[in-house]
Amino acid sequence: MRPARRHRTTAALRMASALVATGLTLAGCTGHSGAAKPPGMDNGGPISADGTPAATASAAAVAGAATPLQPLPAAIPADLASFYAQQLAWQPCDQKFECTSFKVPLDYDHPAAGDLSLSAVRQKASGDGSAQHLGSLLLNPGGPGGSAIEYVESAAAGYNPAVLAAYDLVGLDPRGVGRSSPVSCLSGDRMDAYTAVDSTPDTPAEVDQLVAADKEFAAACEQHSGPLLGHVSTVEAARDMDVLRALLGDPKLAYVGKSYGTMLGATYAGLFPSRVGRMVLDGAVDPSQDALTSNRTQAGGFETAWSSFAQDCVKRDDCPIGRTEQEAGRQLDALFAKLDASPLSADGGRKLTEAQGVTGVIEAMYAEFLWPQLRAGLKAAQAGDGGPLLKLSDDYYERGSDGSYPNLMFANMAVNCLDSPAPFRSPDEVARAVPDFEKASPHFGRDMAWMALSCTYWPVKPTGAPHTVRAAGAAPIVVVGTTRDPATPYAWAQALAGQLESGRLLTYDGDGHTAYGRHNDCVDSAINRYLLQGDSPAQGLRCAK
Repeated sequence: MRPARRHRTTAALRMASALVATGLTLAGCTGHSGAAKPPGMDNGGPISADGTPAATASAAAVAGAATPLQPLPAAIPADLASFYAQQLAWQPCDQKFECTSFKVPLDYDHPAAGDLSLSAVRQKASGDGSAQHLGSLLLNPGGPGGSAIEYVESAAAGYNPAVLAAYDLVGLDPRGVGRSSPVSCLSGDRMDAYTAVDSTPDTPAEVDQLVAADKEFAAACEQHSGPLLGHVSTVEAARDMDVLRALLGDPKLAYVGKSYGTMLGATYAGLFPSRVGRMVLDGAVDPSQDALTSNRTQAGGFETAWSSFAQDCVKRDDCPIGRTEQEAGRQLDALFAKLDASPLSADGGRKLTEAQGVTGVIEAMYAEFLWPQLRAGLKAAQAGDGGPLLKLSDDYYERGSDGSYPNLMFANMAVNCLDSPAPFRSPDEVARAVPDFEKASPHFGRDMAWMALSCTYWPVKPTGAPHTVRAAGAAPIVVVGTTRDPATPYAWAQALAGQLESGRLLTYDGDGHTAYGRHNDCVDSAINRYLLQGDSPAQGLRCAK
């Protein structure tokens, strides 16, 4: 997940080109107190994990203090009946896809007060009638802020042919995202300035600059997005998914969510357990962690990923950062210090700042296929050229060649700041927390601690709080965790699988963010079989790299 300004949970849109069609085989293989609670939550005690995989001790302790998410009534409330009775009008769009839109309440507590328009896309099942049609498979690539529409349009062709034959693949842009009433904030030139601001302030003046940048971002979102900012929570997005499920004619929701998409899927399961179909949560988020713990844990995830990259790099002839992992770390720190003192020139008259240098390195941790690009970027930076690392940073933010930005980061901040109380109330609190962050991540901890300050100045109070998800009575839910995942650390998958009454933990012992569709036959075979036949993987299945 993106910690504050970098709280993205997936690089799935860019990684979609790496998704390959895998044949089906059947072989084995933040902290204010008193925050309002989201709908479906009460003050009940912690759930038991008896009979499910145990989470780590620290995760279990956090979960024990969290409030459980309670299901909503199974019957559709009368004041929502008109939304559930809409008729979808699908229109051809983007070659082989169909597009539609529908209405949902702006505020589910007051459905008559106004509505939002949401957009969706689908690729109809390719089966000719000989294959069993299993209905719709809703996909979400994460974020928060990732466009599911763009993901389906980019990745659909890479799904297993048998899955494509059996399911209509459907992408719904969540509220506030992409084509669904998007949140809007800064212009392109102001986003350039925002991504470049010093994220490891050394002086009071630099702290003031960082605070000013966060305040400017928040004020721009409030100015351009208005009341929408108070209604882009994960709980509301999950309720939107249930409206779409009904309009698609599916009695139960079949779903594959990656990264933040697991938070969205788990929330749906907690609210509507009886409507859960075949659900895959890949690169799992632990909803029981508060924002401070989540950000610090994620910093450790990026440290683990850096260590794996460094161990690989020093074995290669083109590694520019030394012959040992320790030397690689020292050279990385030296580069960040150099950028802090004097940004490097890049193409188009732009400069690579320390913040963008850190972002560029973090970007490459999401997938092994980016490691050669990072090696080249580090080598260029040592020679005085900041262009390649700046390109990685731009890719992280999805900056266009024309200097424009999509709404990814705007929606990302809006959802994160609404879903959980801010981890810090002031810069002084950040400064006191830096040592703990640096202990978790010597190379990225300081930066990620300060980036967690951004929600402090958000104009809308949070409506969410840490909670556990039991989803009692739901069908088996497959939770996938990658052992060296940078953005969603493996412990989060263990924790979520342990919370879910029907959770089935599938472990991928490997690198990168998420596992399904990334060339591992063991993972892909297990998930494809589950999606097609309903056979959930054996509890504790472990797939090697």
